[in-house]
Amino acid sequence: MGDQQNMKISELSDRLGVSEMTIHRDIKPLVEEGIVIKTFGGITLVRNHSADETASNECVYCSKNNHETLAFRLILPNDRIETACCGHCGLLRYKQLGEKVIQAVCGDFLRRTTISAVQATFVMDTSLDIGCCQPQVLTFEQRTHAEKFVKGFGGMILSFSEALDLVDSKMNVHDGCRK
Repeated sequence: MGDQQNMKISELSDRLGVSEMTIHRDIKPLVEEGIVIKTFGGITLVRNHSADETASNECVYCSKNNHETLAFRLILPNDRIETACCGHCGLLRYKQLGEKVIQAVCGDFLRRTTISAVQATFVMDTSLDIGCCQPQVLTFEQRTHAEKFVKGFGGMILSFSEALDLVDSKMNVHDGCRK
């Protein structure tokens, strides 16, 4: 599309030398990722979309669907945000990016509020299966809530740095989430 923000399907078809049906089929993934919006007879480029962004509903680390209640977000330079499906993938991606991460946020597992991942309390290896990546990592804003959770469902209570190191070391033994 070059410098143009809007383009008709017929124009794209003419420029690329393919059928309009091919254009419709080929733009479908771009629409699903939010790169373009379908308009009457054409498409519009979404402003402020970075080609490096991952679709908001797909984990940046393992490509599974993100679940809002478990999502782990990494805030990066230039207003980029990467979303991981869970604490497990969020910690692994954080480890990959290192100092590029400006901030990491996640949800409190019980209260469903947004919290700072660096200040969170992490619980690993519980008997409760949340159906996401292994080893499971749950996040809590308050250590007392994590302690009560562990009394009922077992597991280990860890700080951010402890969880980061433990998930990384366990994943070096086996890769339990990547496709």
